[in-house]
Amino acid sequence: MGITVAEALVRCLEKENVEVVFGYPGGAILPVYDALYNSDKIKHVLVRHEQGAAHAADGYARATGRVGVCMATSGPGATNLVTGIANAYMDSVPIVAFTGQVATSMVGTDAFQEVDITGITMPIVKHNYFVTDPRQVPRIVREAFYIARTGRPGPVLIDLPKDVTSAVIEYEEIEEIRLRGYNPAYRAEQEVVEQAAAMINKSKHPIIYAGGGIVSAGAHDELKVLAEKIGAPVTHTLLGLGGFPGDHPLFAGMLGLHGAKYANMIVTECDLLIALGARFDDRVTGKIAGFAPGASVIHVDIDPAEIGKNVRVHLAVAGDVKTVLQQLLPLLEQKNEQEWLARFEELKKKYPLHYSAGEGLKPQRVIEKLNEYSKDNTIICTDVGQHQMWAAHYYNHIKPRSFISSGGLGTMGYGFPAAMGAQIGCPDKTVVLISGDGSFQMNMQELATIKEQNLPIKVIILNNGRLGMVRQLQEFYHNKRYMAVDFSYHPDFAALAKVYEMKGYDVKNEEELDSILSEVLSSNGPAIVNCFVEEDENVYPMVLAGQSINEAIEG
Repeated sequence: MGITVAEALVRCLEKENVEVVFGYPGGAILPVYDALYNSDKIKHVLVRHEQGAAHAADGYARATGRVGVCMATSGPGATNLVTGIANAYMDSVPIVAFTGQVATSMVGTDAFQEVDITGITMPIVKHNYFVTDPRQVPRIVREAFYIARTGRPGPVLIDLPKDVTSAVIEYEEIEEIRLRGYNPAYRAEQEVVEQAAAMINKSKHPIIYAGGGIVSAGAHDELKVLAEKIGAPVTHTLLGLGGFPGDHPLFAGMLGLHGAKYANMIVTECDLLIALGARFDDRVTGKIAGFAPGASVIHVDIDPAEIGKNVRVHLAVAGDVKTVLQQLLPLLEQKNEQEWLARFEELKKKYPLHYSAGEGLKPQRVIEKLNEYSKDNTIICTDVGQHQMWAAHYYNHIKPRSFISSGGLGTMGYGFPAAMGAQIGCPDKTVVLISGDGSFQMNMQELATIKEQNLPIKVIILNNGRLGMVRQLQEFYHNKRYMAVDFSYHPDFAALAKVYEMKGYDVKNEEELDSILSEVLSSNGPAIVNCFVEEDENVYPMVLAGQSINEAIEG
């Protein structure tokens, strides 16, 4: 006896060991929801906006290393997923998104809640499917998860017309997947690895530039061994933070346009740049001609298309960074370039991260205090803006998958639903969101979701009454002509927390900050800590447009 495609879909999800689906129902996706009703293995989390579903699936994937799953209906439900899908694509996060669609007979008629979601998402997914043959659904779902998690991870979308999900098929499990033309290479060519080893063994001033690929590949242990063996400082992209212990003597912090100046300087002076799972994006390099100008470049990446795309590379190593490092490490000599390490220490002392004292509460101090009171099992999530940069610099990121933030797309409103996904995926960990008063208002409706799901997320809002990063850009590039950046009104966030039956606090000075952070981080429930910070504080260092990264201003 056959089963409906919707029932087959749920069986496929169970076979993929999907624990949770983040979604929002609607007419076109209802057959799938009806089938989910009977599943005792899959939890459905009802978000309050479809964008929240995509970001929650993203946060779940980053925190756990597994594929995140989200679901929405056709039309506006599907288009509300688009920002979250694009965010996952830019940051190489494995999610599978399911969308409902009008019946196949109505496709192309501009039917109620019809959009061409496969056409819309084509540039922002690894692959997508518009399903017309009900019998193909088990194969398609199996392929989607395989594509999402293998090679360079990324999002996959499956669009399901309502008549397809209602159709009856004979269900057979799909075991093996073979995709012609899709064969990610994990091992690099041995000859190339040997060339890399020779370059590293010869270098006197090596530096390691580690990106998010270190975290997604689980290559943090190999990275630590590499750094210690060759005596190379390790600098990170935003998404690479946590991939190397932030308290290690070789940790060189985050580099780039808002990177630590000592990180930018040591990169500028190196003779060999070893790029691992990073893509040389513009937020890192600044003016290309001034980026590591005297260095040879070894670039290791799972995606060959990224190698040499932005920066000239002297040796391309295509492969999974964990696997490549396992191939490489036995070929390396133990190095101890004391002059180079002494120069690194000199630069750290000469250009430390710092901020000036002020009359009000400094946002950097809030992050430092949060770091002081946090436990080892804490996951830090951020939204996007000034607070994101302060969280990158002033919190000590020690472990992989403990820092979750929107990198490539820079999505305001990402952090709160991503924190939900992280908390559901890691229920035994403390999840803290660092947000701004602008970013938090973009998806604060998810307060209802965290209350309903009993998620003990701690929200720290750095409230400066501004769109702070935009205001900073207007200060530097538009002669302080401040336009549309002043929040003349924003809600009482502490009172808002109480409306949702959770604890809310206002913090105006460091003394209050100490007592409240201590209380909140030792409690079991959710809370909002609304920190009134100095209004016009800027993020430093800062590399101005058209400048090289070693020309950063420090404020």
